[in-house]
Amino acid sequence: MQRLLLLVVAIAAPLLSAAEESEIDEVVVTATRRAVSSEQVSSGLTLVGRERVAAEKLITDSLASNVGVFLQQTTPGQGAPIIRGLKGSSILHLVDGMRLNNAIFRSAPTQYLALVPVTAVERVEVLRGTPTSLYGNDAVGGVVQLVTRAPNFESSETELHGEAFASFDTAELARTTRATIDFGNRALASSFSAEYLKTGNRRTGSGERIGPSGYEAKAARLLLAGAPADDRSWLFDIHFLEQPETPRVDELVPGFGQSEPSSSEFLFAPNRRVFAHGRYTVTDGLAGLDWNADLAWQRIDDDRITRDFEATDRRLESNSSDLYGITLSGSRITEGGSWIVGAEFYDDKVDSRRIEEDLLTGASQLLVSRFPDGSRVKQAALYGNVQRQVAARHNLSAGMRVSKDDVTLPATPVSSAAAIDSTDVGGDVGWIFDASDRWQLLANVGLGFRAPNVFDLGTLGNRPGNRFNIPNTTLDAERVLQADVGVRFRSDRVRFDLAVYALRYDDRITSIGTGAVTADGRDIVQSVNAAESSIRGVEAGMVMRLSDDIAAHAVLNYTWGEQQAVGVGTEPADRIPPLSGKVMLSYDSGRDYQLESWVRFAGGQDRLSARDVSDTRIDPQGTAGWASAGVRLQREYAGHWRFSITFDNLLDERYRVHGSGLDAPGRNFTFGVRCRW
Repeated sequence: MQRLLLLVVAIAAPLLSAAEESEIDEVVVTATRRAVSSEQVSSGLTLVGRERVAAEKLITDSLASNVGVFLQQTTPGQGAPIIRGLKGSSILHLVDGMRLNNAIFRSAPTQYLALVPVTAVERVEVLRGTPTSLYGNDAVGGVVQLVTRAPNFESSETELHGEAFASFDTAELARTTRATIDFGNRALASSFSAEYLKTGNRRTGSGERIGPSGYEAKAARLLLAGAPADDRSWLFDIHFLEQPETPRVDELVPGFGQSEPSSSEFLFAPNRRVFAHGRYTVTDGLAGLDWNADLAWQRIDDDRITRDFEATDRRLESNSSDLYGITLSGSRITEGGSWIVGAEFYDDKVDSRRIEEDLLTGASQLLVSRFPDGSRVKQAALYGNVQRQVAARHNLSAGMRVSKDDVTLPATPVSSAAAIDSTDVGGDVGWIFDASDRWQLLANVGLGFRAPNVFDLGTLGNRPGNRFNIPNTTLDAERVLQADVGVRFRSDRVRFDLAVYALRYDDRITSIGTGAVTADGRDIVQSVNAAESSIRGVEAGMVMRLSDDIAAHAVLNYTWGEQQAVGVGTEPADRIPPLSGKVMLSYDSGRDYQLESWVRFAGGQDRLSARDVSDTRIDPQGTAGWASAGVRLQREYAGHWRFSITFDNLLDERYRVHGSGLDAPGRNFTFGVRCRW
């Protein structure tokens, strides 16, 4: 760790010393729940803009190779960010401030973030750390927020704008089509978009096409927004995305240590998300505060078709979550800083059914469902956070949250009814020291928690790694203590961020073997509060403008972790990402041409937990290191058209991102065209 820090500083120091003074200002909302400059935020921030998002097939693809973010992909069509060694339900996912995490979010990588339309997103904001006071439950390792796009008309005259996009790539035979229409004026605006994606089987660096791995996705979005007065605004947003049949590749092809696949059939059929959101804002309203009220509904369908390898029975699952949320906050900017107070309430109902079909006789029978049908999670919270300049160069932030989580699970043939009520208090403190006009020193401490959800308490069925999970309705909340320190540099030529962090994760819910085995040979496991994890690492990123046209970009992430679990002792923590990063050169003529060339890389990872070793997605000898080079050329034409050509994995390297369910795409050529009017 010390050698790595010295290396980063040694590389950065001569570059920074030559930089000129000039502030680079970015406005973010996730870090404070209100629009502020990124220079007022003590936590680590990763921002992904609209152009990067729009260049990818899925929202999740845009998170790869960013500062502090490692992207795992169990199967194409999905993707899960790992932040500070944590994933799944230990990361809070939001869309415009409303929870995407629901009652059936698992602590392993999940597929649900990919169920947000690309055309709906303006930018992605990743808050790294434990911002408990503002976000509470699930915000253990960080927050990933998708900020959606709204049309911006400055005139009172009615205007019409549009955008169409199409692309094709060779590695996955992917065909993407998207279109957006914006219509309205300054007082009333609307936006409608639709998109369609269809891929074939993935070609890896070996030249082999892995199948079945093709999938289809279709999405649509409608937004209405109004500003009846300068101090008031409202919006209504609804979007939808469905993947009708997405194969789970790691179940359908033999993994490490397997001569046969685990399943003959495994389809998410469908994965679907519908989201409706209303917002009303008032500036300088009651009591002189800026008020923000949100009401949202989200439905996620996670239906599955599964059949164990060469089995004669097929299982059809229907699992859904209906999540209703309401939030209210009031904030004020004062002479010495700002503050915010708020309340939120969520109600989540789970429906789950499972049917088994006999392929020989055609008979069917009702089985115990994956989750107790009718399970419910209610969450309520009060929070407050204040930022204040306490001296000429010192800025402090502090906050506290009180949360109440109620989980009810009906009785099933394999588990009794349960009601789990928990009240948690958490908080965080941040500090910014303006060492000069260009340098800032940062520090943060957060005490967070994650209450068990329906997935933790009530899951019954197959899990990855040849496991079979049985319910446990006696779980307690997990708790985390996290701290980080960092430096930030800004000038008109250089942006540099470095953070060093450490966290202690106690009472962590993990799967423990019961010693029993199912009839088809799967190990029977159960979730228990039986693990303690210690994770630390370094996150660094830099952008340096070498000239008016050329810029260099660099990202370097390193994570180290170990855990203690009942019956195992001390071992490496589960699925910890290896040293990874990216270097890139970009050229922008300022007129018609843009050119990017990059190398993404990761070191080997042989620090594996016992669970990693038994996971058929991970080589028990460790995941090999890799490097992949690419280049993209974009050409603007006539002010309306953009043509792009991308070559990725130029050397056709065969590699696997650590923890993913199949090898990465091989040499890939992508052609895209966009028209705006």
